[in-house]
Amino acid sequence: METGVHCTHCGLVVPRGLVEPGRDEQFCCNACHTAHEAIKACGLGAYYELREKLDAGSKPARSTGSRYEEFDAEAFWRVHVRVNEETGLASCELYLEGVHCAACVWLVERVPQIVDGLIESRLDLGRSLVRLTWDPDRVKLSEVARAIDSLGYRSHPPSRGSQRAIRRQSDRRALIRIGIAGAFAGNAMLLAVALYAGMFEGMDAGTKMAFRLISGALGILSVFWPGRVFFQGALAAIRTRTWHLDMPIALALAVGLVVGVVNAMRDAGEVYFDSITMLVFLLLIGRWLQQRGQRAAADALELLFALTPASAHVVDDEGVVRDEPIEGVTSGMHVEVLAGESVPVDGVIVSGTSHMDQSVMTGEARPVAMAQGDRVTAGTVNLSAPVRVLAEAVGDQTRLGQVMRDIERHAREQTPVIGHANRIAGAFVAAVLGLAGITLAIWLPRGIEPAIGHATALLIVCCPCALAMATPLVTAVAVGRAARRGVLIKGAGAFEDITTPGLVLLDKTGTLTRGEFRCLRWTGDESVRPVIAALERGSQHPIAQTLAECEAETPIEFVEIDHRVGLGAVGVMEGERYATGSAALMSAIGVSVPSEFADYARDAAREGHTPILIARDDKVVALAVLGDELRPEAEGIVRRLGAMGWRVGILSGDRQDVVDAVAARLGIEPGLARGGMSPEGKIAAVTEAKAEGPVVMVGDGVNDAAALAKASFGVALQGGAEASLAAAHAYIVGDDLGVLPGLLTGAGRTVSVVKRSLAASLGYNLVAAGLAMAGVLTPLVAAFLMPVSSLTVLVIALRARTFAAEQ
Repeated sequence: METGVHCTHCGLVVPRGLVEPGRDEQFCCNACHTAHEAIKACGLGAYYELREKLDAGSKPARSTGSRYEEFDAEAFWRVHVRVNEETGLASCELYLEGVHCAACVWLVERVPQIVDGLIESRLDLGRSLVRLTWDPDRVKLSEVARAIDSLGYRSHPPSRGSQRAIRRQSDRRALIRIGIAGAFAGNAMLLAVALYAGMFEGMDAGTKMAFRLISGALGILSVFWPGRVFFQGALAAIRTRTWHLDMPIALALAVGLVVGVVNAMRDAGEVYFDSITMLVFLLLIGRWLQQRGQRAAADALELLFALTPASAHVVDDEGVVRDEPIEGVTSGMHVEVLAGESVPVDGVIVSGTSHMDQSVMTGEARPVAMAQGDRVTAGTVNLSAPVRVLAEAVGDQTRLGQVMRDIERHAREQTPVIGHANRIAGAFVAAVLGLAGITLAIWLPRGIEPAIGHATALLIVCCPCALAMATPLVTAVAVGRAARRGVLIKGAGAFEDITTPGLVLLDKTGTLTRGEFRCLRWTGDESVRPVIAALERGSQHPIAQTLAECEAETPIEFVEIDHRVGLGAVGVMEGERYATGSAALMSAIGVSVPSEFADYARDAAREGHTPILIARDDKVVALAVLGDELRPEAEGIVRRLGAMGWRVGILSGDRQDVVDAVAARLGIEPGLARGGMSPEGKIAAVTEAKAEGPVVMVGDGVNDAAALAKASFGVALQGGAEASLAAAHAYIVGDDLGVLPGLLTGAGRTVSVVKRSLAASLGYNLVAAGLAMAGVLTPLVAAFLMPVSSLTVLVIALRARTFAAEQ
């Protein structure tokens, strides 16, 4: 019997033997007592006062889940909630555990219909993140979370680490359910074989009844243990007044189970426990295959948020540097960025001079010299020296943050292949339920038993197992075959958007080119190469590292070395002065550049390469041309894509004259080669092109990421920036861009196979429904025929040549 006394620390009921009369503070165990004393000793006793305020006036917790009162705490709001100052509306994102298909999106996005004060609920299926907008004056976030929990989806704060742990737990539970369902199905099928054999060979009544009862126990356990997820989905759909594929599944399971149990107890008629257990097993496998794709997409998208550091070195008014979580950094603060670190904010450099790698936004590998007064963006890498930055924008407000949000938004806009099934789900569910009711009405005048029998046969034979499995099964097979061809696909849902040829847009740096600086040519005195390599070996600058790699390491030591930001390097060895850098450096140290080397340097710059002048004492003796060379297969790829009917263009952040030179070498139309493109410019270009037809975007940098997500189909190169890999629908393994034409061909074939599978499934259901309504099919025959459509889909998927070896 409960005492009615609750623990001061955890809130649980205190056992009768531990209640101390007359004391205000009561504890359910010594651990809670110790934790309470520790909290008070640390001066954190206000924790209990805050909790009491949160408890005041709240309703009893629902039996279906948590109270989620932590979502109303000030600490949670400070980190996760944003309030619009103009409208007063609050918004935040929560990670939902348990979403598995596009129908779940329908359920979650209709929560505003049952929660007064909730303005909008938008679910990102790939990442299982729901974005909520609500009026804080009318409803608490905890109340919204409890409403979502009542639909079967548990809410969690959007922490990267916790999301991964929750997903691992969810995957483990799904596999355990599949294993249990498989065990039930296997044993039920063994008993069914014995019962069917007994119909012909004979079986004594006692054995037959025992087998039926054992099968019934297995069926009941299968339905109410691993199969309960279908009933949860159906009940949630009823609450939100939406159609869901779980509805006919749950009805078929319930009717089949009830009829089977009744017939088993009566020892008359047929039982369907083998079909029921196998149905649960097959559907759980299909759902798991579907979730695997979503998990891969969610894991990849998490890489987006690793582009900026989770903390920053904040400099206070007294010059003291302390580390702060990025959530605690606001505009107006001064942030120190050390060499090798990423800039955590958008802002202006207020002190220091350094080289910056801005490829995260521009896609170009050339470092840029930056000093006081120059603007930097979050994600930029500081290469050489510490700088201090005045923060102007943080988090979502930074330029990189906006790009990341664009990626998420465009990813939600994609129409997945599973939409083929979900777009017809409402009509299918309504049709099956309606036909079952009509069948019951037609046969009812002839007796309740035949009416229930034929209606049950229709529900069993028209179960949407194949419809639910068709797309995940076909795409899983296609993805596996593509992987063997060197292409990893995580967004097969966009295949349907590129079934007809359109425009292929290629990034230049890292896509058409190798994406790395190399010494392409050396003109002049070869003897100074090891000397220059030794001079540049200690620098972290990409150009210096490239020159250092031109020669093997030699025991050459310089007396002094002067690295000049934006110019080059000067050093003294054995009384001789050596210098390497730009024409501006030569002018600064009083070295004239002969016309021969000046012409070579001008020609190299015109080709988009970087000329580096080499001087010894007061004379230029050599010229190194550094650059990013074209991939050898690039020209052939452009020709093959053109033969397939695709137009080919270039989107690059590099200079227009450089892009024009590359386009001319590859035979690309000048009007389709665009340079100087920012990430926002690439999004605009892709949007403009999509208005005229399908667009495939191929890139490898963060500046390509939003365009990859916005395109009809995005392809990234392995080894590229993590954001591009996360945003793309597929990425190419290895260093061979030549698989791109085969990828586009395979995408079209996969969509065709999906459509054939869905047509076969629907056609089968149409014929089977007619036979069941006509009374031709008995429940026993329906149980035999039920797996036929699933087997048909399996055969179609396995025999399809989606990504053939000869491509």
